[in-house]
Amino acid sequence: MDVTEWLLDSDPSIRWQVMRDLLAAPDESVEAERSRVAREGWGARLLGLQDDDGYWGGDEYGENGDRRGTHWTLHLLRRLGADPGDPAVRAAVERVREGVVWKWFDHRGYFHGEVEECVNGGVLAVAAYFGELGEGSEGIIARLLDERLDDGGWNCERETGSTRSSFDSTICVLEGLLAYERVVGSATEPAIAEARRGGEEYLLERSLFRRRSTGELVLPRYANFSFPPYWFYDVLRALDYFREAGGTPDPRIADAMDLMLDQRGDDGRWAAGVPWRGEVFFAVDAPEGEPSRWNTLRALRVLRWAGAD
Repeated sequence: MDVTEWLLDSDPSIRWQVMRDLLAAPDESVEAERSRVAREGWGARLLGLQDDDGYWGGDEYGENGDRRGTHWTLHLLRRLGADPGDPAVRAAVERVREGVVWKWFDHRGYFHGEVEECVNGGVLAVAAYFGELGEGSEGIIARLLDERLDDGGWNCERETGSTRSSFDSTICVLEGLLAYERVVGSATEPAIAEARRGGEEYLLERSLFRRRSTGELVLPRYANFSFPPYWFYDVLRALDYFREAGGTPDPRIADAMDLMLDQRGDDGRWAAGVPWRGEVFFAVDAPEGEPSRWNTLRALRVLRWAGAD
């Protein structure tokens, strides 16, 4: 079985993205496969685990590293590609809107966000994806624009005195801003587009993983490709973000591309990384060290975008 056949021999959430990103299948075929995400496999299982009050796992985020909270479940549904227009998905999102609040932040509704930049970037991405942009999103945008640091990025430790951006916080915010722009249009929100470009520049100036001062790898975990990524930064997540943003690849991603390619196995597959700590409802990726369909899909579509496949 070749790599493409192996990727297709999987959950609908992977198959539809393979069809779209690697095979350039007709739109109607891609959408037909995508429609299965909410009805079969991982997507349907996640939707079935929601409580009547709108929460997953009884919490809006997940305490002590628990990944079964509402925030992370919505993100996983987004990454799986659950169709926002599917009745089961719409009903789940409506329950979130009506019932889920940030208990530790004035009991604000989920889509109004809270205080940390990485969390708010994630809420913005989810709101844009599931069609929940509104007053809450406007408040998040205002906060994020105000919280941007002088070096171009963001850091959830800003409130405790940090003046330097974080790779982790910055990628979460960038994903949120990009998702927002895709809905409202970048031409209508120049301040947001400018902020996103500044955050991208922060990463590009550091080749997506190096210290600007010494050129050394910032943290070893940036080379750990794990799915889903939650709030953690890694090089594959960053490359996939730039692919999603589109345009001609910046030459400064070359070292990051090499780092990604160094992890390609002789069989053309990428292995699963060390999974992040915390309880999950169920695994959606292979065990550590075994061939990972998610990592392989994401790496191959980055290569295709960069013209290096």
